[in-house]
Amino acid sequence: MPFKDYLPSIWRRTGPLSKYEEENPFDVFQKEVNRLFDDFSRDFDLAPFRTVGERRLFSPSIDVKEDNKEIIVKAELPGMEEKDVEVLLTENALTLQGEKKEEKEDKGEGYYHMERKYGSFHRVIPVPAGIDTNKVKATFKNGVLTVNIPKTEEEKAKGKKISVSTE
Repeated sequence: MPFKDYLPSIWRRTGPLSKYEEENPFDVFQKEVNRLFDDFSRDFDLAPFRTVGERRLFSPSIDVKEDNKEIIVKAELPGMEEKDVEVLLTENALTLQGEKKEEKEDKGEGYYHMERKYGSFHRVIPVPAGIDTNKVKATFKNGVLTVNIPKTEEEKAKGKKISVSTE
């Protein structure tokens, strides 16, 4: 079986090489490398906004940290205000959602420029059992939303340190 039969079908050449490709193999190689990187990066969401239908989805960066006392969730929401964000806590999940709206209007002599940007986000973060839903606190400062979810006293007491020994 020829070697090219082992390659994916997108790499197989079916037609004859053009005169230019025969003369300059480095250009052919560069085109193939560019195509491979394009195919590879197409599966990743590299942009901060994705479009679904007519809505643009904004995907904020979120950090989750847990210690013996509480779970801390931080979401970076640049350009947003606390009134644009909704925080919902259920028994097993923390839901953060919001909508970002921005309108810029610039008028001058002989020109008029208006730009609108809209984006929404919806993130669900699973939380373990044993949280104190009555003492949850959410703060918003300088574009960063911080949600502190304290654990119940029973959950705090469950931890047991185990010593590690060598053999």
